[in-house]
Amino acid sequence: MGMLSKITKRGKNRKYNYKPRFYDDKGRGNPYKMEPKFDKFRSTVDSPRGIKRKFNSAMDDLKTKGDRNLKIRMIVILAVLIFIFLYIIDFDLSIFYKG
Repeated sequence: MGMLSKITKRGKNRKYNYKPRFYDDKGRGNPYKMEPKFDKFRSTVDSPRGIKRKFNSAMDDLKTKGDRNLKIRMIVILAVLIFIFLYIIDFDLSIFYKG
C-alpha cells in the first residue's frame, strides 16, 4: 500500500466556483432561460386570438413605417430572383412586344 498510495491517492474535493457569463446577480431574470434577443420588439410574439384581433393586429402592422432601405433591398432581391427563375424556365419576353 505504501508504493501504490502515491499513484492511487485521491486528492481533496475542490470547490468549483462557476458563474455564467450572462448571469444577472441582481435578481432580474433567470440566467439559464433561453429567450431570443429581440422578442420584446416583435409584434408577432404574443399573437392575439380571434379573427377580429388578428385582423386589427395586421392592419396596425401595415400602418407602421418600416425601414425604407429594407423595402428597397427586398424589392431588388425579389426582382433578381424572378429574373433568374424566368431565365431557368427559358421564358420568352417577346410576347409582351407587338413587333
